[in-house]
Amino acid sequence: MEQKRVLVIDDEENIRYMLQLILEDEGYLVEQAADGEEGIQKVHQGHFDFVICDIKMPKISGLDVLASVIESSPNIPVIMISAFGSMDTAIQAMKQGAYDYVMKPFKQDEILLTLKKAEERERLRLENQFLRQEVEKKYHFENIIGKSVGMQEIFKKIQKISDYKTTVLVTGESGTGKELVAKAIHYVGNRREAPFVAVNCAAIPHELLESELFGHIKGAFTGAISHHSGLILQAHQGTLFLDEIGELPVALQVKLLRFLQESEIRKVGDTRVVNVDVRVIAATSRNLAEAVKSGIFREDLFYRLNVVPIHLPPLRERREDIALLVRHFLKKFTAETGKQIRDITPEAMKLLLEYEWRGNVRELENVMERAVVMTEGALITTEFLPEELRKTQSEIALTIPESLLSLKTVLRDVTVMTEKTLIIRALAHTNNNRTHAARLLEISHRALMYKLKEYNIP
Repeated sequence: MEQKRVLVIDDEENIRYMLQLILEDEGYLVEQAADGEEGIQKVHQGHFDFVICDIKMPKISGLDVLASVIESSPNIPVIMISAFGSMDTAIQAMKQGAYDYVMKPFKQDEILLTLKKAEERERLRLENQFLRQEVEKKYHFENIIGKSVGMQEIFKKIQKISDYKTTVLVTGESGTGKELVAKAIHYVGNRREAPFVAVNCAAIPHELLESELFGHIKGAFTGAISHHSGLILQAHQGTLFLDEIGELPVALQVKLLRFLQESEIRKVGDTRVVNVDVRVIAATSRNLAEAVKSGIFREDLFYRLNVVPIHLPPLRERREDIALLVRHFLKKFTAETGKQIRDITPEAMKLLLEYEWRGNVRELENVMERAVVMTEGALITTEFLPEELRKTQSEIALTIPESLLSLKTVLRDVTVMTEKTLIIRALAHTNNNRTHAARLLEISHRALMYKLKEYNIP
């Protein structure tokens, strides 16, 4: 094992040499500093695993040395040496961040035991840091975050298909992160060095969409004053992401289908065809199968796009990911704003866990950005969350439309909302232990399992 380096700072020469002999016998590498100024200088210049420092020294006191070490190297444990009768100063040092203290005159075993305890604490800190990093790697996949079973399955599927040209159809509600999935497939796979071109089919006017996708030649139509390569050609050897594919006009669906089957395009106004190598990932928040039945989406194109389907579940169906996302956005927005916000209160987290999140991850991100901007202290509290989150579920349930007069309907809706709220609250309180949650709810485990399925609670 690598030898640990210890810096001993004391104005008494005999104490310094005694500590050096004791520690070197135990296998430590030891350096000395005769006063606080020299000690601070050595900490700044070299790497030390531990610092042992006397509290009472001339010029610069041990407390000043402690403050300097914490500021420059906060992870170095500092053990203070205190003379008899200086207990108050030793306690003050602990409050300022010292790991521990030993009283003069100290025994050899006493100083070694304190140092071994500090070494063990440092080992545990590094181990926890490593584990946190591993957890972050596990649950963060190319900016997609989730530890739920559904998200882990999506991560595995992305890994499997990323190197292949196979067409992918990503479905899910607005705000679930469909473009993030498309980018993950592109940047994890072997096309990562080539372009990723994203097109929102709903954002471009229908009359311009064909030209934007397939390109045009000069003079093809009024206003075509120069050649335009088109977005498909721009994505050559890379990935074309067609967002909101369900909004593609029927006439253009035929041309897209031919491109997918033949891997060739013809620009507007041109007679020549151009071969292209493009992987296509399409996404939609619409039910394309229903659109096919309605005759607004071609069945053959649907099957050509739906070779590898990936469905992103809404956030309300993967509540175990909410806390993970909250921590991620807290870290992101504190870094962007420079604010020193440490955490979110349990009460505020509870509201976030119980909210329905109809806008999914995008809505949660916006809420966290606002909370970070508005928060003035070190913790995000409930007062910095939007009003709609602070409403109780019963208040929401009792917001009854004036046109609704059916007592039966209202009572049914209130019962459903109340039951669902209490179940979610019990699961949160018991850390998702369903047996304990059933006991809190005073229902059988079987009844709870039935209600979880009925209300679609993961």
